[in-house]
Amino acid sequence: MAVVAIDMDEVMADTVSAHIARYNECFGEHLSTADLQGKWLWQVVPSDRHDQLAAFLDEPDFFGDLPLMPEAARVIERMCGTHDVFIASAAMEVPHSFNAKYRWLKRHFPFLSQSNYVFCGTKSILHADFLIDDNPRQLRAFTGQGLLFSSPHNLQVDADANGWTRVADWMAVERLFFG
Repeated sequence: MAVVAIDMDEVMADTVSAHIARYNECFGEHLSTADLQGKWLWQVVPSDRHDQLAAFLDEPDFFGDLPLMPEAARVIERMCGTHDVFIASAAMEVPHSFNAKYRWLKRHFPFLSQSNYVFCGTKSILHADFLIDDNPRQLRAFTGQGLLFSSPHNLQVDADANGWTRVADWMAVERLFFG
């Protein structure tokens, strides 16, 4: 059975939309994911607002209230029948996120054992056959087959040139694994 590690933010959970919504509410802006094409949120927001962007991530409920990516739960549950599935979140980048991420995973993925949650920093420590992640930095550190999950910030990244396979959404992941 192949081992599949799956990132949480921007793969299972729509973190960027939630972050943008809080930013827009706080600053009275109308930023959208279309404004991020090829950029991280931090690159399009004025630098004098970066502290507030970081503060949103430290709010106790931020990571617990994220919208679920369409079809993620259904496809991941299907994958659990044929693969060893682990959720690998770089939670060390936002240490306050542990409890909220744990609650979010338990609520949306009750079929996954909590022993299959991996909270880490770099994903270079993962020993898996596949890593589904939106972050090219994490895929570069990973030694198995990288699957680049499309997100506004990575649309300019050439997955093929890096030896990865780009997956646009969870339907594409399902096609890749099940035909």
